Amino acid sequence: MIVQELGWDNDTDDDLRVAIENAIDGDMVDGDYGNVVDAVVLWWRDEDGDLVDGLVDSLTDLVGGGVIWLFTPKIGRPNAVDAADIAEAAPVAGLSTTTTTTVSADWAATRLVAPKTVA
Repeated sequence: MIVQELGWDNDTDDDLRVAIENAIDGDMVDGDYGNVVDAVVLWWRDEDGDLVDGLVDSLTDLVGGGVIWLFTPKIGRPNAVDAADIAEAAPVAGLSTTTTTTVSADWAATRLVAPKTVA
């Protein structure tokens, strides 16, 4: 499984990153990978700009039917993203929200699914 990581910064959770890399038995690739990926980990903060644009950009290398894990600071943390903003941005970007869960002390994850491509 190839997982692309976007939006990494010094505030991301390194333990969570290591756990993901252990689960996929390899390193995550960055935005310069240039090939199809099975999933995208998108670290997003309220100050990062327009969420729709960020989600659309994360679709660039994602295989049809792939998954985006949107990691946002938990509510109450600096730069938290309101759940309503995610719910509004996802369908505009052509994605469906399936699950939201806490993944670490400071980060929550929302699973977004891209539409399957029809051959």
